[in-house]
Amino acid sequence: MSLKSKHPASLETLDSALHHAQQPTVDLFAKVIGGACTRVPLLAKAEAFDRLMHLAKLDAWTEAAFLLIALELPLWRVRRLAYENGEWLCSLSHQPTLPIALDDCAEATHEVLPIAMLCAFVEARRRRNAVHETVSTVPQIQQPWPEFAMCCENYR
Repeated sequence: MSLKSKHPASLETLDSALHHAQQPTVDLFAKVIGGACTRVPLLAKAEAFDRLMHLAKLDAWTEAAFLLIALELPLWRVRRLAYENGEWLCSLSHQPTLPIALDDCAEATHEVLPIAMLCAFVEARRRRNAVHETVSTVPQIQQPWPEFAMCCENYR
């Protein structure tokens, strides 16, 4: 059994595959690792990856999803897991100490808890990638700097 995907998928493809899945499988988990993970494949020889493989062999998908989130997004935390109207809601937060009304959580729902967690994980990856791709809002100076700079502040 291997969690290494042969064909990495885009985040949109992963999101669609996760929402249409009825239950977690090794193949689905491998697709998520291959398409959304950058750190976990580097840990292939580490103890953490062996633990992930062991959890997959035991079909302990919820624990495997918790471990995947911890390994791949170490600054994100599971903020909320709730079951309502036949669906699980999973909220991942980059700033869990903020009040929930102010926090920008990555949320997802699904009938199966581990899949809801993986959907929220993919959403968090999408947001993390979007932050890295944003354009700087600092204005750029078009002219070259003068040969010397002078401070004109009066510090009295």
